[in-house]
Amino acid sequence: MSTPTATPTATKNPAVDAIARSAARDKVLLGIAAPVLAIVAAVVISSLVFLASGENPFRAYGIMADYGHYSDSQVWIVNKAVPYYLSALAVAVGFRMNLFNIGVDGQYRLAAFAAAAVGGAVALPGALQIILLIVIAMLVGAIWSGIAGLLKTTRGVSEVITTIMLNSIAASVIGYFLQDGRLAIKDGNLLHTKFLPESSHFFAFPTHPKPVEGFVVVAVLAGALYWFLINRTRFGFDLRAVGASESAAEASGVSVKRMIVISMLLSGAAAGLVGMPTLLGESFQYGTDFPAGIGFTGIAIALLGRNHPVGMAFGALLWAFLDRTGSRLEFEGYAQEIVGVIQGVIVLCVVIAYEVVRRYGLRLQQRKVGEELAALARTGDGTGSTDGTGSTGSADNTGSTDNSDKPEVTA
Repeated sequence: MSTPTATPTATKNPAVDAIARSAARDKVLLGIAAPVLAIVAAVVISSLVFLASGENPFRAYGIMADYGHYSDSQVWIVNKAVPYYLSALAVAVGFRMNLFNIGVDGQYRLAAFAAAAVGGAVALPGALQIILLIVIAMLVGAIWSGIAGLLKTTRGVSEVITTIMLNSIAASVIGYFLQDGRLAIKDGNLLHTKFLPESSHFFAFPTHPKPVEGFVVVAVLAGALYWFLINRTRFGFDLRAVGASESAAEASGVSVKRMIVISMLLSGAAAGLVGMPTLLGESFQYGTDFPAGIGFTGIAIALLGRNHPVGMAFGALLWAFLDRTGSRLEFEGYAQEIVGVIQGVIVLCVVIAYEVVRRYGLRLQQRKVGEELAALARTGDGTGSTDGTGSTGSADNTGSTDNSDKPEVTA
């Protein structure tokens, strides 16, 4: 009759547990340290810029805070932040796959022009008109951006070059059709398309003294969809995998060319939404005075928000706040360019701070792994194994240490 053998149980190593807890704590601290470092650096450098220009930085900050807290300024900031945020989303889709879509500016302008031209010629009842114009804008933006994706996958042309050239082509196309007698009408010194019918007017939230544009709801939904697509779908996983390493993604069965084309299409579709708040909520026509340059602002905001939907939302609000309060600083006698300098300083500080913290985190992680390996080695080189009675076996008996059951620790 055989006696049952005791099954060895894994024992916890207090030293390894302490190192693991320390690593988790360090991860949280590093996550907080990056934005704090960026904010402190941006404030310090901006203050030095004010001092170099002969101005009192504390007085400037007071003017900005005082002017920004008024209700009309807050409404203006929210409405201005909506197209900024949509532009950042369009750029971030490409950034997550290491694609640099500089053509958001041309994509949203061409999309808004196409939507305005169709909207001025068609009048559908109720929400159908708005849905039609939004779909047209997204399709035009996706097609214009998809050209760059096709050229990259079929001819190997950099998307940076093609999107820059497509910006110029889009401006030329708009300039050709935005002429009196073609798709535009002359109104004083301005040329613009026909005004959209009232069924094309987007709703707004009645606030005092001016309403908050209802397109803020679309921006929130777009941000939520972006987060879900990137973090909770197979497509998002493949997109991030291609962005991390194209060769590794290709080896795992991901079609890199297909992902590039789809990503550029999605980026262009999001870019098509950028001009819609202005078209459907303010101007109701596309003219020579239609806002330009928002696509390039979106690049800065995507960097500022680290491609995260919440971070980009704060970045868009901050950018709009600086735009609003910058006009007040100019009125108070400060240099006109000072706000642009501050915006550039903030972006640089955020990028540099996160990179510095990331590198420090990698070195810290390597040191923690080394300490964990050393702790495991000390455990294996201890007094040996013990039998059921508590006696210690010798090095040549069955109580010798078996390294095959040790967990493998990788960096």
